[in-house]
Amino acid sequence: MTDFNYGSIKQGLDRDELLSRMQDNLSDFRYGHCLRVEKVSRALAAEYDGDVNRAGLAGLLHDYAKERDDQEFIDTIKKHDLDPDLLNYNNAIWHGIVGAEIIKDELGIYDEDVLNAIRRHTVGSTHMTQDDKCVFVADFIEPNRDFPGIDEARKYAEKSLDAAVEFELKHSVQHLVDKNRTIYPATFVSYNYWIAKGDL
Repeated sequence: MTDFNYGSIKQGLDRDELLSRMQDNLSDFRYGHCLRVEKVSRALAAEYDGDVNRAGLAGLLHDYAKERDDQEFIDTIKKHDLDPDLLNYNNAIWHGIVGAEIIKDELGIYDEDVLNAIRRHTVGSTHMTQDDKCVFVADFIEPNRDFPGIDEARKYAEKSLDAAVEFELKHSVQHLVDKNRTIYPATFVSYNYWIAKGDL
């Protein structure tokens, strides 16, 4: 699990240089979280026949843009002609969907499998690959996560990735409802799809 072959995804990509750049741009808390999600993403990919390196790189970078200011996200949405409805939301959505564009711009990573896993880790999708699911679930269950339902989430991840994705979407939607927060439409689409599959 320590054979990081990220150079196969982007020629010349050096994990140590990437880590150094992340340390310069992220808080210690966020940086540590990214390392843990990378490790869990790789483990899940190994267990569930995903691409270990793509899942790992997406896990490492999933929160690369998490701590950017709102204006940078707004500027990126406009620069890349992304869905203007994104402007009605915030960092909770932006750091995945818009963050993937920042990663392309700054790191020159254009692998769509990696970028989609980053885009989808905040809202899910009806077309999630194994790698998407690995990052989505790893972000939720990494070892330092501690919230009501975390033990159940980890048990579902041991059962299947699909069950874990369904549980996470159900948990996340319920949390947003309880907090009286608006819900990004794509999250509802993902929720309806995965609940209908009935893997729990």
